[in-house]
Formats: sequence, structure tokens, C-alpha cells
Amino acid sequence: MKSHCFVERGKRAHFLISCTGLLRIIVVFLLLFSGVVCAEDLEMDLNSSAATVLENPSDELGNTEISRGEEASDEYGDIGVEESEAAGNGGLSIADPIEPWNRAMYHFNDKFYFWLLKPVTQGYKHVVPEDLRAVFVNFYENIKAPIRIVNHLLQGRPGNAGTELTRFLINSTMGAGGLRDCAGDCFGIKGQDAGFGQTLGKYGVGFGFYLVWPILGPSCPRDTVGWLGDLALTPTTYVSPHYASFETSAGIGVHDRINELSFHLGDYEAVKKAAIDPYVAIRDAYVQHRNRVIKGENGRETGAPVMK
Repeated sequence: MKSHCFVERGKRAHFLISCTGLLRIIVVFLLLFSGVVCAEDLEMDLNSSAATVLENPSDELGNTEISRGEEASDEYGDIGVEESEAAGNGGLSIADPIEPWNRAMYHFNDKFYFWLLKPVTQGYKHVVPEDLRAVFVNFYENIKAPIRIVNHLLQGRPGNAGTELTRFLINSTMGAGGLRDCAGDCFGIKGQDAGFGQTLGKYGVGFGFYLVWPILGPSCPRDTVGWLGDLALTPTTYVSPHYASFETSAGIGVHDRINELSFHLGDYEAVKKAAIDPYVAIRDAYVQHRNRVIKGENGRETGAPVMK
């Protein structure tokens, strides 16, 4: 009887330990994927959306948002905000049933960007040369290769999966552990980005509704599940703690985000200055971008960091 009790207690302890591990993984996930949609992914779509709205003066904190009661107007004065939004977004739309929450999170993320993320990134960019930052981009792209390989296979693209595997092997060996994109520079082999959210979309899973996470940014239920799938394939979440502790994994995620943002400072500010309602502009850009990614029309090449 006593041995049975000890066994049951052992099972409960193991379960609690597992829960703790899951919580640790979630924290790493929040850090790894902060700013869920990278600036490089949304840049062209944001610029496209910004071009469809009137320029509106804005201070750096973006306190120029108009009320939703105000209307855009053609020369006859009969085009409302919703109609102009749909026209500027190519007819695409997404349900936004929790808009009060989403707008509150948008403003929170806006202040987080201007008050913390941007100053830190500006200091980092000033200290670290561009060439070295490009080396870090190559390294982080290389360790995320399992995400792309598995998702290309799930999408029925064995050729793309083979290309990503080839890039990974070349860059991990000839590219000094991924510090150089030797596959692209030496052999002209370019990969194609892929994620689990895109895979779900390929199988017909819809957006659901618009959702803005604090710090993480624009998303939807489908892409939120997709991030979890990508997290499970990220090496820093499943390698032995002896090689990558929780603190190391968190540090890698934060540095990856800041390093990536250093190539795109100013993009967000440009959108805010051009948009009548920055919240709507970013929501529309998110829908456009994700729709194009799922259709294969706007896939980001891997191994090609954008220099500015």
C-alpha cells in the first residue's frame, strides 16, 4: 500500500515538473516570437496600405488617431470609413469582434516600441556594425531550418524541403555553423520561408478573427496555434538544458528580435505618419500579408537579409 502511494506521488511530481517545463517553454516562446510578424514580412504590405490612405501629421507617439465615427470621402462625400478600408485592402477583410481589446493592446505595443524596444535597438545598431548584424541574421536563419523543412513537407513541397535541408547542411559546415550564408553566396541556393500557420492555411483553416497580443502583436487563432507548432520545432526549445539553458534560450530570442529590428527601424513610424488610423492600416497589412503567404505569392526568401 505504501509503495503504491509513493508511486502515485511520484506521478504527481512528474506531472508538476512537466507543467513547469511547459511554462518555461511558453516564456521562451514569448521572447522568441516577440513582434510576431517581423518588420521585413510586413514592410511591403504596410507601405501598400499606407499608400491607400491620406497622409496625416503625427507625433512620434502616434497620438493622431481619428475616431471611427469620422468618414473618408470622395468628391461626393459618400464613402464611409469601412468602405474606404475595404477598397484599400483589395476586398480582403477579417472579423474584429474584440476590437476594444485589440486597440488597447495596439496602444500598449505602440508605447512598448517607442519607450523600450526602439531605444534599445537604436543603441544596439549604433554599437554593432551592419556586417556583424548580418552574420547574426544568417546564424538565426540557419538554426530555424527545421521549422521550414518540416512545414514544406507538410505542405507537399518536398523540393523546397530538400532545398532547405541542402542550405542547412552547407551553411552548417562550409558556412562556419551558419554564420555565413554560403549556400546563397557561393552556390546561389535560396530557400523559401514556411511556418505552421501557413501550413494550416494551406489546409483550409481560416483566420477566425483578428487578435492582437501584448508585445507579440497582430495575429489570429490560426496563427497563434501556428506559432506553437513552430516553437516545438525550434532547436532551443528541445535541446538539452546542458547546452541551452532557459536563460540562454531567452537571451537568444531577445537578441534575435533586436538584431532583426535593427534593419527595419523607421518602417513602423512611416506607416503611422501616412495612415488615417494606424490600427486599421496594420490590421489590413496583416491580412494582406498572411493571405499572400498562404497563396505562395509573398513568401520571404531565406538567407537574404535586407540591408539598410
